[in-house]
Amino acid sequence: MQPVLETRAPDGFDLWPVAETESSGFLPLNARLSPVEVGTAVMRIVACNDVDPDGDRPPRPAAALDSFLHGLLTFDDLFAAGGLRVTDTSTGVTFLPGCCDGLEDWRDWHRFADGGGLLGFGHDPVSPVAERFGDTVRLTVNAEQHDSAVIELSVTGLRRLLAGAERDLRDFLTLATDWSSTHLPGHYVPVTAALARVLDLPAPADAG
Repeated sequence: MQPVLETRAPDGFDLWPVAETESSGFLPLNARLSPVEVGTAVMRIVACNDVDPDGDRPPRPAAALDSFLHGLLTFDDLFAAGGLRVTDTSTGVTFLPGCCDGLEDWRDWHRFADGGGLLGFGHDPVSPVAERFGDTVRLTVNAEQHDSAVIELSVTGLRRLLAGAERDLRDFLTLATDWSSTHLPGHYVPVTAALARVLDLPAPADAG
């Protein structure tokens, strides 16, 4: 199980160094990312919240960097396209985040493990679904297909995977905190706090 961000080609982004990525794919978040990959992840999270202000939110600043960061720093509810990717290493089957999934909701998996029922991540044409049957968890890659590939594991196994995914998220936040202090020194504290919020984790102590 890996926390992943949905990626897109950077399309001339030049506010800070980012890696060249495919037009679509997923970037795993963990302690092994290079600085340029961390910059890519931060760029994608910021871009997910780069929406024109409305309601009571203040207007966009004129400066390019401040304008790009504006949504991340002013939205109450932040979004990061992606989720938790699960791979069955014995069969090669991979359960991917769906179109309605976001990393900010990763703790829903814990509630699912505790309460059972059904957890959906998308809709037609691809609907990833997690279901619990007693002590067994079934991950259906696409519930729209009657013969969809599935991954089955125990609830205990799921909890163990979730603990590992949380470690990866915490490690990434540590890297992003260090990265922000270098590449966004004028916005270091609010950016780090916003990244912690979107990942539903406590902000590092040294970032206030």
